[in-house]
Amino acid sequence: MSFHESHYRTVLATAEYTKVPTVDPLSNRQTQQNGQNNAIFAQSKYKNDLSDVPTTQSVAGSTLPLVVHTRKKGSLDDNGYNPFEHRHVEHPTSDLETFVHLLKGSLGSGILAMPVAFANAGLWFGLIATFTVGTICTYCVHILVKCAHILSKRRRIPAMGFADIVEQAFLDGPAAINRWSRFMRFLVNAFLVLDLLGCCCIYLVFVSTNIKQVVDYYSDSDLNIRIYIILLVIPLIFMCLIRNLKFLTPFSFIANLLMFTGIAITLYYLFSELPPPESRPGVVNYQKWPIFFGTVIFALEGIGVVMSLENDMKTPNHFIGCPSVLNLGMGIVITMYSVVGFFGYLKYGDKTDSSITLNLPIEEKLAQSVKVMIAAAIFFTFTLQFYVPMSIIWKGIQHKIKEEQKNCVEYAVRVFLCILIGAIAVALPNLGPFISLIGAVCLSTLGLIIPAVVETVVYREEPGFGRFNWRLIKNITLMLFGVLGFITGTIVSITEFVAEFGSDTS
Repeated sequence: MSFHESHYRTVLATAEYTKVPTVDPLSNRQTQQNGQNNAIFAQSKYKNDLSDVPTTQSVAGSTLPLVVHTRKKGSLDDNGYNPFEHRHVEHPTSDLETFVHLLKGSLGSGILAMPVAFANAGLWFGLIATFTVGTICTYCVHILVKCAHILSKRRRIPAMGFADIVEQAFLDGPAAINRWSRFMRFLVNAFLVLDLLGCCCIYLVFVSTNIKQVVDYYSDSDLNIRIYIILLVIPLIFMCLIRNLKFLTPFSFIANLLMFTGIAITLYYLFSELPPPESRPGVVNYQKWPIFFGTVIFALEGIGVVMSLENDMKTPNHFIGCPSVLNLGMGIVITMYSVVGFFGYLKYGDKTDSSITLNLPIEEKLAQSVKVMIAAAIFFTFTLQFYVPMSIIWKGIQHKIKEEQKNCVEYAVRVFLCILIGAIAVALPNLGPFISLIGAVCLSTLGLIIPAVVETVVYREEPGFGRFNWRLIKNITLMLFGVLGFITGTIVSITEFVAEFGSDTS
């Protein structure tokens, strides 16, 4: 798993006011007489140019305008505003750099749990269901980015993060849901921060555990896992001081190389002396399916890093479409998850461990090197996961800080968050059930339910729901699928809690 907010400093104002284009009623009437329909903010007291729009309330650090928005038919295509031309990113990323970040943001420790996920689905059902779930998750990312482009054009905002998209969608929708825009923004930000900080915690525990296993096997030391966590926090503090996403590219390249190499060696072991597929059940008891779906959704859903990647691109129109950075990247991710899950379960069957690396022969150095490489890959992924919650938190507090103090305070917040993550990991080195609960609940909501809700609201008036309301029916289906993921993820977490506490008491 792994899991978005944009690089806010390059797009939105840092004070309690933000500048947005407004058009007064007179200008609007003149536009209508000329047969042109524009997306406008219809408040007569504002000037017909860039003006300050006050935001009288502040939830989760929002600086987006709270104004009444009216739109005429045809404004989606005819307002002449191209948000991509108005983006000013200090360090834009190329398509290749974005592709690398997307791979690293989606490829996490969850891939190592795919064989045990297949054990709870069956060999063939697991293969089909993994591709299905992966395709649905990718499609939800696609509609979220597409809605972001539409809203950016309508509202004349160059770039938006995940929470911005949801807030603007509710402001752009029916009057009855306008009042919920700030709450939805806060909800998205809260889920993202909880999920990604929790993900950082589990990454830290994962890396420490693998290093400890290797060190313990090849030496006589038996240091407590907490010592390894503390030692790892020290270099992570310095890595997390990097503020620009572009400068994280070398870490992503290294992490991708190590992850791919580690998985390649793992596949070498998996492909040796494979039993026939007939020796494994194609479909297992349906009562185990919730564990499979919860694990796959948790492992595959990387919506948390999507909007920050798209907003920082040099050519953001290349992110979605066919072919596109998103489709190419997620296609590789889904295929890798499916291959590891399929052959891992085929190789070890019911003896499959929670992490496939634990099934590799412990006496072979090559097998032990896999743990080191994948642990190093997860270690370098930490900075990308940390980037998003830090962006959200900083955007919420930066307007309260004096300009000359912002750099020092931002670095202090980064150090504090990194130490906090380490402290949580030291206090709870067995974070599995806790993190999976947060991840399953947050990602089912953010990755499946929210994108469907946003598209329903954005497409309600134009271009509409389509013939026979197919788009509405599709979105309702996605929401129900998200609820299924929510429930199944909760079941997985409760099962893990019971198993862990049961083993502790025994």
